[in-house]
Amino acid sequence: MNRPSRRLFLLLVVAALPACSTALSAPAGEWFTYRRIFKSSVPEFIEIRIQQNSNTSTYEIRQLDDDPGASAFEVGPALRSKIFQLVSELHYFKGMDLDVHRKIANLGEKTFRWDAGSEANEVKFNYTLNTAATQLLQICEGLARQQELIELLQRRIKYDRLGVNDALLQFENDLNKGVLPEPVHALPLLEQIANDNRFVEIARQRSRALAERLRHIG
Repeated sequence: MNRPSRRLFLLLVVAALPACSTALSAPAGEWFTYRRIFKSSVPEFIEIRIQQNSNTSTYEIRQLDDDPGASAFEVGPALRSKIFQLVSELHYFKGMDLDVHRKIANLGEKTFRWDAGSEANEVKFNYTLNTAATQLLQICEGLARQQELIELLQRRIKYDRLGVNDALLQFENDLNKGVLPEPVHALPLLEQIANDNRFVEIARQRSRALAERLRHIG
């Protein structure tokens, strides 16, 4: 390669570097976001963000006056596949009208959003009769409840050992109802309680029983 050709090649490489850097730093794949805002409820704000090709997702559960801040959590491949299947069935929310448009109680403003690069669609509703949307809503509310219970167990383990059994009862109740999409994520906490003699025996026994159930589920 002669000197002018080499210089031209180097200029082309240098010019391409910013674009490569941008491509590497940009979020890859598709994202689904669920948001619910319901003033005077507990919680008032829920947001779940799930990336199609990554186990790591984020959640934010708080009152509206609280400082914002999302935390990471995991959503397994099977559940992610189900979520994005439902998003596809809902045509990625493009031009969708999910609200029932009837005079019913305010159940909170819910938002489904899909992002893929520069493209984004979203739909808002109070209540829907759409089957796919209802399934997606149940999954999202279930994930939020699951993370609430995991946070509750973490707080009780750290600050209120006598309150651990009550938190376990709440977890067991929702597990029995089938509202927790991936309860196996609580297994490390249950094993921690079961193996720690600082907790009351009834809590340790309940943790052992719940952990055994989750191992079979997993």
